[in-house]
Formats: sequence, C-alpha cells, structure tokens
Amino acid sequence: MNQQKTHNEQLSLANQSVANLKDELKDASYRLHYHFMAPAGWINDPNGLIQHNGIYHLFYQFNPYSFHWGPMHWGHATSTDLVHWNHEPVALAPSEAYEYDEAKSEMGCFSGSAVMNGDVMTLFYTGHLEGKENKEVQAIATSTDGIHFTKHPANPVISESPEGLSNEFRDPKVWKHGEFWYMVIGTAVDNDGAIALYKSSNLTEWEYVGIAAKSDGTQGDMWECPDLFPLGDKYVLITSPMNMDNGKSTVMTGSMDYEKGIFTPESQREIDYGIDFYAAQTFEDEKGRRILIAWMDFPFTEFPSKVDKWSGAMTIPRELTLGEDGIVRSYPVQELNALRDVHEHYDTLTLSKEDAYNLNSNKTFKHSYEIKCKWTLPENNEDGKVGLRLRQSEDGSEQTIVFYDPATNEVIVDTRNSGKLSHKAVNKAPLRTNSNEITLHVYVDTCSVEVFVNDGEATLSTRIYPELASNGIELYTEGTEAAAEYTDIWSLKNTRIS
Repeated sequence: MNQQKTHNEQLSLANQSVANLKDELKDASYRLHYHFMAPAGWINDPNGLIQHNGIYHLFYQFNPYSFHWGPMHWGHATSTDLVHWNHEPVALAPSEAYEYDEAKSEMGCFSGSAVMNGDVMTLFYTGHLEGKENKEVQAIATSTDGIHFTKHPANPVISESPEGLSNEFRDPKVWKHGEFWYMVIGTAVDNDGAIALYKSSNLTEWEYVGIAAKSDGTQGDMWECPDLFPLGDKYVLITSPMNMDNGKSTVMTGSMDYEKGIFTPESQREIDYGIDFYAAQTFEDEKGRRILIAWMDFPFTEFPSKVDKWSGAMTIPRELTLGEDGIVRSYPVQELNALRDVHEHYDTLTLSKEDAYNLNSNKTFKHSYEIKCKWTLPENNEDGKVGLRLRQSEDGSEQTIVFYDPATNEVIVDTRNSGKLSHKAVNKAPLRTNSNEITLHVYVDTCSVEVFVNDGEATLSTRIYPELASNGIELYTEGTEAAAEYTDIWSLKNTRIS
C-alpha cells in the first residue's frame, strides 16, 4: 500500500500541475482582462477574504489538475489595491483522513473563511469526503507569513453536525464579537436551509449555540456559503440557497441577538439578479469598508470557457452599504477607477422613438470597458424601453441588451442573442420605486457584463460569449422618446496576470 502523501507533498504536486497547465492558456480567446481568474484549472467560491498589513488576500476553491470540478484545494492571490493581483502558491491541499481518499473523486478542502488571531492568519474550511457518515467536518490551518499554512493538530475542530441537522454541513464563516469568536455553518433542518451558530474563546474548541436562522419553507433546502455581519445599524445574512425557486444569492437584513444566538430577518431580496453570481463572501477591510466578492458563474450550468481549457472567475470587488431604506446597496470599489483609460463623454443626447445612438463609431472600445449613463423618460411613460446594446455584431444578430422597462419597473439583461456559447437568459432586477429616471453603470469584459442600477439599488452579473469581433455599443429607445442626460464610456486596462 502506498503511504499517504503529506500536506506539503500534496501542495508541491498541485503547484507543479499549475505550472504545467498555465502554458496551455496563452491563446485562450475568452480570458478576462481585469477580473480575477486562477492561473489554470477550475475556480469557484471565493474563500478566506481578508486584509492584513495592507495586503488583501483572496483564497478560492481550486482544482489545479483540470478545468473541470474536482478535488478541491485553496488557491491564493494577494493584492495591495483590489485591482492588480499576484498569484501565490496553493494554500491548502487535501491530505488528511477527513478530506482525502485517493479512490474518491469527491473530496477536498471545501469553502471557508479567514481571521487574524494576533499575528497568526487562521483559515477555517470544511474537510469533505463523500461516502462517510460525517462527510463534512470543520478544520483550521494557520500561518505567520500569510503564504505557507500548517493544518492544526486539533483537526477536525468540529467533527460532526449536531443532532437533528443535515450532514450537509459546510462553509464556516468566522468573526469576533466582544470576547468570543463566532462561526456560522451552512446546513439544513428537515430539508429547510439553515445556519448553525457556534462560539469559542480560542478558535479550536467550539460550543454549539443552536440554529441562528432557517428557511421559512420557500428559501431552499440547504444554505451554502453563509455570511453574517454587521452593516450600519443592522445585521446582514447572505446565503446561497440550494434548490430555491427564483433565488440563488439571498441577502436578509435584520437583527442579531447574541444572547439567544438568533438572527431575526426583517427583509429579503437577491443580492444580485444575474444568472452568474454565487457563493458571495464579504470582509471588512482596514478602511472599515464591507467588501464583497462572488464567484461569477453558477453551479450546474455549462462553462463555455472550457473550450479554452479554463473555468471560472470572480466578480469585480464591491462595497456594501446600508441605504436609508434599510436595503443593502452594492457599488464597484473606487480602486477600479485606476483601470480607466481612453474616455469619451456625451452631454444630453435626445433620442426619438425607435432610435439608437452609436457610442463606438470609431471602434475605440473593444472587449473591456465601463459605461455610466442616466436616462430621463417622459412622465407617466409605461410602454417604452430605454437602454444599451452591448457587444453587438455588425448585422445586429449578436448583442447583449441592458434596458429599463417602466411597465414592470425592472432592469433587464437579455443574453438570448449574446453568442452561440452564451446562456440564453432574461435576467430581471425589480426596482423598489418607480421613477422616470434611471442610471446604469456597466462593466463589460471579454466574457462578462456586470450592471449596477441607481447607485447600487440592484445589480445583475452575467457571463456572455460573443464573437470577439462583436463590439458595437448603442444607446437605444423602443416605444418612447427619452434623453440620455449624460453618458461616459472608458476603455479599461488589461491587468491579467496569466
């Protein structure tokens, strides 16, 4: 029988595989310009988001051996500005009996979080090994340099799910409140999604407090990637519910009672209404901002980038704030302005019914750009639509449409004609108030569109795969005249590191 490899040996194999695979991506046509991607292989959930001594750390679910989902490792990248990232060595590899079995395909170091305990960076993750009664346990790894991590001898620090909870029991998110550390873990109770709450004084010995929140029967049968944090004068719970009708990334705003261990929700909505947004995680940076990054894909869908032998990317980083209406708002972080390059500004453009204005007549803007525009429609207009046509082919057969429909008070991203490989979807974000004014802030990359509406009231994130020659950009009206009060467009620099 072969002796099981140590953690360091597994890390060495993973890093060597990355070095071998990344050369195959040099000619990959859909590699993104300014979104974070792994150097090779498969990437999904962001993990362990943290800033320490001015350095941002992004860990992520990673298969370093293939562009398909497989044995999960923790990839790692660092940044000083959330825009330019450096790839670091793989941080975690499956190696222990609670997470590794060479004969099993479903195993690994699943999602989790990071905290600083003094000068020690501590990663919390789920050890997953399919086929065991307690297939998911919680474990920790520590580092004093933020690069090289050692698994704790006390692992697993939580060895089974409490009685009455599902053995779907994963994705620990840890934070400190007062003198105690707290942890929430995604799970289920009687096929209703839920989060289990634990507390600890030392990060290795954990006391089960109870179920802090659970589904009302309509919110999915398991809550993945829970994140519970203070924002303004409220607490916010973000989850990724499995098997929920019309939902995939839920944000609830409410209150947290630490004495009772209960989160009480007061409102619920989607944190992002696009098809390609999942497993969002937040952290508080050294400026006191609550920053969110999510996986810019979705489980159980096709991954067209596999034709280029890679899979997965992250959203742009977003700052979360709590609006006066009690709703969580999401904005691109200010650091992204450093990407701006060539700029064109348009003062008021008045469009008649069934009109269009070409924003790329000189073909200045190719695959990566940012657009901000504000529309004003006639009072009491209920029939017309206004918006943008993006990544449009010369004959118009290929295009991604971003528009406002006042009849339904929704902003819609239509990808049904976004390219042969694209998901055919109509993504709809309902707005809270009806107005004859609408602002759109859009980030476009080689195979993605992210839309921010009305200063963060709603967002929609979607992957698209048009032909590379499809670069038309238009303002347009349908069924109404309207004015684009201002329009700004910037080309965005390519910061890709692989």
